[in-house]
Amino acid sequence: MTFGFAPSSAASFSSSAASATRMLEPAEWAAAGIPLLRNPREVVSGLHARHRPGPATAVVAVLDPDERLRASASFTSRRSPADGWMFRNALLSQLRRVIPHDLRRRTPVRTAVLLYCREGDARWTQEDGAWMWGLRDACTLHGLRCGAYITLTRDGWQVLGEDRSGRRPNAASAPEPFATAEAPPPPPRTGGVASDVLRRAAAR
Repeated sequence: MTFGFAPSSAASFSSSAASATRMLEPAEWAAAGIPLLRNPREVVSGLHARHRPGPATAVVAVLDPDERLRASASFTSRRSPADGWMFRNALLSQLRRVIPHDLRRRTPVRTAVLLYCREGDARWTQEDGAWMWGLRDACTLHGLRCGAYITLTRDGWQVLGEDRSGRRPNAASAPEPFATAEAPPPPPRTGGVASDVLRRAAAR
């Protein structure tokens, strides 16, 4: 004879209630003071070109104060139902893998943004709320500023909590070339005595 304990209705209720609190509503996200991206389309195009995300693919990226990409990682998540705690752990694992933490800094310098490619339209879903909660918590634990949460659907991209969106790139579009997704670094400056000497040496 075997004995066991069936989960009580109270236990299952408390578990579902805990999961429900691990998500952020759009109003909560907007009130959190998330820093605005100066050029969201450039960020989205760059991440789309690098990672080519398909449905259920998350791309987490770390930007420096000048909004230059320092590190990024993509992974597929098919968690159902959506759970912000699980999303937080997945994001934190990727951040630890691609970039050192900034926990020793008094104030965060680098910013993490999340691009999530999914089915459906651009309207907020509970899954989006769970990703928002997960991103905010992962940033806190890794010493980063929590940045924008961006959805990518067949309709295009949208920065949730802001009135900024675009039709391209989208979940079905081909990646743009890096040349248009991200401006190349400026050429090194030339001139002065040293460069003249080098040119003469090269001519010989």
